[in-house]
Amino acid sequence: QVQLVESGGGSVQAGGSLRLSCTQSGYIYGLGYMGWFRQAPGKEREGVAAIYARSGFTSYADSVKGRFTISRDNANNTLYLQMNSLKPEDTAMYYCAKSQRDWGPLAPNTYNYWGQGTQVTVSS
Repeated sequence: QVQLVESGGGSVQAGGSLRLSCTQSGYIYGLGYMGWFRQAPGKEREGVAAIYARSGFTSYADSVKGRFTISRDNANNTLYLQMNSLKPEDTAMYYCAKSQRDWGPLAPNTYNYWGQGTQVTVSS
């Protein structure tokens, strides 16, 4: 049984930082991307950051470039998202996900496995 479990969400003031973690249990065949997505109420789910398992190549949404950093710890099957200089518009449910494909790093429909999400709330 494959599971992705996120943690690290919370409430923070604008300008603050949070680090999200996502721990994978169970084996997922195929080396593709692991990514972070977010969804605010009334909005579509959007890709935030992704990292390619083979090379470590990273992709970021323009809205988070320079503020967020995605990383992974392969030994512990853990994915991270360091979020700095947070803004109220970053408020959303954040999900980690695993893709078995090597294309479309920020496209939700390329991902097969999803966590349950962790809430991030940024107040002004």
